[in-house]
Amino acid sequence: MRYQFIFAALVSTALAYPSKRDNIWIEPSCEDRRSPCPMVNTLANHGFLPRNGLNISMSDLVTAFNDSVNLASSATQLVGAKALTTSSTSNTTFNLDDLDKHNIIEHDGSLSRADIFSGDNHSFNPAIWASVAAFFTEPTISIATSAAARKARLAAAAAVNPAFNLTADGAQFSFIESALYQSVFGDAVEGNAVTEWVNVMFREERLPYEEGWRRPSQELTIAGILGLVGKIAAASV
Repeated sequence: MRYQFIFAALVSTALAYPSKRDNIWIEPSCEDRRSPCPMVNTLANHGFLPRNGLNISMSDLVTAFNDSVNLASSATQLVGAKALTTSSTSNTTFNLDDLDKHNIIEHDGSLSRADIFSGDNHSFNPAIWASVAAFFTEPTISIATSAAARKARLAAAAAVNPAFNLTADGAQFSFIESALYQSVFGDAVEGNAVTEWVNVMFREERLPYEEGWRRPSQELTIAGILGLVGKIAAASV
């Protein structure tokens, strides 16, 4: 009985962490490149993407998102094609800080970054995230709550930024960001992301293995992501 208990404990511990030792979380150095997007930064911090944030290809993105959060290649390619256009030196790879370029993927009204008008659209902004997370008062985040938090953040950004400009593409990416955290940390159809897990990813740029999160067993598809986009958009009216 004792050995069965020890074996079960070891299995439980193994399941709580990535299957590859290379994918443990390591805080980036000052020389590593990072982006305005907490999710891709998280994957780099875990080594699913190059830890230095350099020379990332579409193949790198597809493999990283599949291995880490079970995102379908077609869904990754939807955003990855845009990411590749941010590079000024190559049409096949980009560096994470290339994503700082305004109104390609980065946009006004980010959930965790200031607008480019402020001079820093790159760094995690604790005050901005706190204003968003203030809506997340329950153990899980409903679609309606996601929509309300996003809507309030856009209004707050517009109020302090005289150059505020959320393009059609920017608005779509903004919805996708909320749909992605709902899918990865909740349910691909109903949302209800676990609040603690979402906070860990945004604040620490870390996958919340230690808090009990596991890679979704069901593949996250482009249809599922866009379905949640539609629900969040409808709840934002």
